[in-house]
Amino acid sequence: AAARPGSFRAGELALAELRRKHNMTLRLLCRLEAGSVLNSPGGVLPHRDIIGQLPGQFLLASAGRRLLLRRPSLDEYVLLMPRGPTIAYPKDISALLMMIDIHPGDTVLESGSGSGALSLFLSRAVGPKGRVLSYEIRDDHHNLAKKNYRRWRAAWNIVHTEEWPDNVDFIFKDISRAAADMKSVTLDAIVLDMLDPQSALPIVQPSLKQGGVCAVYLANITQVIGLLDRIQARKLPFLCERIIEVTHRNWLVHPA
Repeated sequence: AAARPGSFRAGELALAELRRKHNMTLRLLCRLEAGSVLNSPGGVLPHRDIIGQLPGQFLLASAGRRLLLRRPSLDEYVLLMPRGPTIAYPKDISALLMMIDIHPGDTVLESGSGSGALSLFLSRAVGPKGRVLSYEIRDDHHNLAKKNYRRWRAAWNIVHTEEWPDNVDFIFKDISRAAADMKSVTLDAIVLDMLDPQSALPIVQPSLKQGGVCAVYLANITQVIGLLDRIQARKLPFLCERIIEVTHRNWLVHPA
């Protein structure tokens, strides 16, 4: 089994899918270890029965239900990984990445590491020669983001010949007190996902390159209005280009 290219290996992540009533799918994420088992409503499936198999196959669990085993994509991982705060969802992250238009080799600042979802997508976007500075004020969020990032990197590096870049600096600090840090960096883009982005703007703005983009992720339009009022009142050199809400609709198609 070890000689089969692309087969599951110990230490990597596997995604099990179980079809339920009304065509709903239950997804379970696990890290494969030879002595462990995957528990599901469809029964128990030992990890040793998964290791060595090729992804994309149905395997039979102890209760007789078939589980589809495959490798998780990054967006599936961030939806299923352990989380503390509410994550930025992949649909919103995709829009943020398009708005800030970053490239391999760029340096990006993120304020609000959260559970590490956006950090992972930024890490992939800037590549091995780029850099992500991720500030977080809460110790539990800071540690969880680091753990989720390292877990994905470790699993990725088992399977792929090219390693996932180790390019995220997780910094446990209030961004509003990081003025001294900002003097030594030039930022290609900024993403703020925090309760009070107004407090961060005067700190990070001097380090943002001329024409660079600052994207702010907010929960509702009231917060957006508050942010724009603060920018105007403090005469900060930002121009509001776009305010968008990202919607996502799943379709279910049954054969006639």
